[in-house]
Formats: sequence, structure tokens, C-alpha cells
Amino acid sequence: MNATRTTVLITLSGHDRPGVTSRLFAALTGHDLSVLDIEQVVIRGRLVLGVLCASAGPPDLTAIHRKVSALAADLGLDAEITTGSHDTPRRRGRLHVSLLGSPLSPAAVAAIAGRIAAHGANIDRISRLAQHPVTCIEMEVSGADPATLRAELSREAAQRQVDVAVQRGGLRRRGMRLIVMDVDSTLIRDEVIDLLAERAGCAEAVAKVTEATMRGELDFGASLRERVALLSGLSEDVLGDVRRYLRLTPGARTLVRTLKRLGYRCGIVSGGFTQIIDPLAAELGIDYVAANVLDIAGGKLTGRLSGPVIDRPGKAEALRRFARQAGVPLAQTVAIGDGANDLDMIALAGLGVAFNAKPVVRDAADTALSLPYLDTVLYLLGLSSDELEDDDTEAAITG
Repeated sequence: MNATRTTVLITLSGHDRPGVTSRLFAALTGHDLSVLDIEQVVIRGRLVLGVLCASAGPPDLTAIHRKVSALAADLGLDAEITTGSHDTPRRRGRLHVSLLGSPLSPAAVAAIAGRIAAHGANIDRISRLAQHPVTCIEMEVSGADPATLRAELSREAAQRQVDVAVQRGGLRRRGMRLIVMDVDSTLIRDEVIDLLAERAGCAEAVAKVTEATMRGELDFGASLRERVALLSGLSEDVLGDVRRYLRLTPGARTLVRTLKRLGYRCGIVSGGFTQIIDPLAAELGIDYVAANVLDIAGGKLTGRLSGPVIDRPGKAEALRRFARQAGVPLAQTVAIGDGANDLDMIALAGLGVAFNAKPVVRDAADTALSLPYLDTVLYLLGLSSDELEDDDTEAAITG
């Protein structure tokens, strides 16, 4: 190991223009330097370019400074050159911290960054993944315990009314290949059984049972049968009316369309009913579906279910089944839900996301989203809004 290696950090800043990078490296050509790192960011036409080089022996700093200063003057840029005798050692425990807000205030960024610093961790890199209607910035953080930092940042985010996600860095996030979503109040904005209850004239009674169930106060299977019994005698034709009424959550189509283009498999698991869910899944191109089946006789609902109930354990088992069918390890799956019956599924997945969820689900999930856009999940996977827009444009051009 060469303990005497000298490092040279060159920073250029100012108005961006084509050719800055090539001209800088042309100026460095002829010096005995090796490139260790390059960072560049452009915000509203303002450039910051940093280049870290190393020299095995004493570099000709005078010549380097003269060339870089002349280049900067010619381009109308500011230049700074600093030297060191060693590289900063890479810290362990690299994490992705995603911060989302609509809007995202300076106070919220300050609070989250302050918590990271108080934890003894360092922010190594910051980039923007989205700007409108949600602003999402991602920080690469080192030197932190993920579980402890996640708990601290979640508390701070709740106070600041923003969302934050903490994930391990490295290849894990890039390896996600299957996403499984709840339907009611997740993929769609509605609760299907409540829509059916309105048409059956028992909306108030069903709503009370639904809310208690989502809070985890009642067993889902028993409560579902109780609510379905109240629908007895409802015409089968009503199911078509409800299907046409369903409202997708904003960003749902973008989420599914984008993940399908990337080679993901998509599944939905629902405590709702196949007669409603199957046509929706076919429309979106969903690969796997698990839902309950309403028993129908003589064109009317009997008030009973046919087959096993898709409850909390049933949703987790559906995730396992979908993963087997897709040939995907559970560690490479994402599960999204909002209610207590999603808890087992969320715990089982490689990444569990609570979407506008009840407190018990938010506390149990790897990350929680409170913004009303389902495609914000894409940012947790490291995708940017610019990439999504470019992909949509290319798809439109190529047909």
C-alpha cells in the first residue's frame, strides 16, 4: 500500500455549457494522475463539477493550478484545487434515504439531515428523483444502523408531514422483480364492499364492520362473511355497475405500466371479489390475482362466499404463490397495502410499503407513504420522474 499517495480535488462551478468536462481532462493530460472519482450536478443551468485524482509521486501543482485556472477563466467558471495525502476511507452501512413531500420545505430537509447527522451518519450524495407533483430527493448515507435510523427519521417525518424511506444500499433494491398490491384503498380509491352495500341499502352497517376490521379489531374472515351476508338478494347486475364506478388511485396505471416495461411481474391480492377484480386486472395487465368469490344463484347474491377466504394469512400465502410462479425469491418482492389484513404480506416481502395506511401498518412496514400517488413507489425503487417521462415518450414514438 502506498501511504504517500497525494490526492488532488479539482472543483469547477458556474454557468454550464457543452465541453467543460472534456476540456478539463484535456488540461490534465500529460500529468501523472489517475482518476479516482467524478461528480457532476447541474441545477437550473448552474454546474458543479468535481474531479478527484491521485498521483503516485509529488504532482506539479503549480502547472496544474495554472492550466485549470486558465481554463476556468476562459469558460467563465470558478475553480478550486485542494490536495490531500490520503483518501477518506469508505464508511460501512450504506443506505438509501428517500425524502418525499408535496411541497418539500427547507425545514423538513433540515430536520431530516439533522437527524442523520445526530445519528453519527454522513450524507455522501444527494440527487433529485422527482419534482412535481411530488418532490423526492434521495440521499446516500453511510455509517448508520438502518433499523435505528429508520425509526428516528420516521418520527421526524411524521412531525414534518413528509414521507421518508430508509433502505439498504447495494444490489438489493435493483433486484426487485415482483410487486404485489392490495386493491381497496390502495390500487383503487374505493372499498368495493362499501359500494355494494350502498346499493343493497346496508351501507352504514357494513361501514362500521369494515372500519373495525381495517383497524385490526375484528377477525377479517368472520367480519367479511358478516358483511357479505348483508348483501343477500342483491342483483348480479349490480356488480357490473360497481366495476364501472371504480376509481383508480392516481399513478396506478403509471406504476403498473412502468414496472411491466422493466420486466416486473405484478400481482394483486384483495379481500374483495373476483367478479369485480378480474376485469380490472385484465385491463391493467396484472399477472396474478387472488380475491374472494361471491356465491351467486338465480342472478342474485346468496350472501355467502364460494371457496376459501383471502384474509391476512391468505394474502401472505398468495404472495408466496405468486413468487413461486414468477420464479422470484421473496427477498426480491415488494408488497403494498393499507390495512391490518396486509400485515403478514408486508412483513414477508423484501420491501413492505404502507400506502396511506392505518397506524398499525405504518409502524410495521419498511416504509410508509402518505401522498396520494401510487407511482411514488417507483422512486423507492430508485427510478426518477425524468426517466419515466423519457420512457413514456419513447414508447409513444415507437408505438
